[in-house]
Amino acid sequence: MAYTESETNAFKKKVERYKEILENTQRYREAWQTGLRQTIIDRLKELAEAGGLECEIEERNDIENLEAVVLTLGHSESGLGEPVGGELRRDLIKQNGSLGYQQLFNGKILVLINFPYIEKYGQPQPPKTIAIYRPEELKDAYILRHIETFMTDITNWEDYDDDLPEPNQRIGFKMNFEQDAKAQ
Repeated sequence: MAYTESETNAFKKKVERYKEILENTQRYREAWQTGLRQTIIDRLKELAEAGGLECEIEERNDIENLEAVVLTLGHSESGLGEPVGGELRRDLIKQNGSLGYQQLFNGKILVLINFPYIEKYGQPQPPKTIAIYRPEELKDAYILRHIETFMTDITNWEDYDDDLPEPNQRIGFKMNFEQDAKAQ
């Protein structure tokens, strides 16, 4: 059976789109290597210094084209300890959280927050994805917003309590039904 030109046009368009995406991946990877990675590092250093934030900015290059830039608050003694025998006590270590810019397999940039975590104290929260950007979309103003979001989220983690219930945990006929009506 032979296909007509009109029958194969939709398929040709899909192939063209596929090739375009592959070209974009190469272009995005090149943008990361030739400037975006260093721009992220420079902006994070500038913002940390301006805010007086004690942190480290690490480059992670374990796998080519899956590199990352991570602003980390490091680790510290948590203040919690476990007995290890007799009078000895071992401090539990707390990872203080990080903000990461991870190059994905397709060259786009994933921005995420890793929350603090105290070893042997519950399970770590999964990372919070802020956004995924094409290199040309990642502007200085976004980096500022990311680090502000990071500080808010980390501060909220450190100051955890149950004073403010989650929106879906509020009690009351009117409150729950008002939320449902707004969602519709």
